[in-house]
Amino acid sequence: MRLDKYLKITRLIKRRTVANEACDAGKISVNGKIARASYDVKVGDVIEINMGVKPLKAEVLSISEYATKENAADNYRIIP
Repeated sequence: MRLDKYLKITRLIKRRTVANEACDAGKISVNGKIARASYDVKVGDVIEINMGVKPLKAEVLSISEYATKENAADNYRIIP
């Protein structure tokens, strides 16, 4: 699944266009490397989002095409 779509489905970023723009601006990195929106997300990847004041790190636990509001957070684990 594309990185921008994964960020939207898991609700780490609210809109896919915002996720796409953040990738283009170099604010999203996967496994320590700046990633493009077209990056293919895999289980075990560590996504770091550097938007706003506090950076957010999340490990990909699963990938699903659809996620409801209640189970969206089951697809990743926040790394402190």
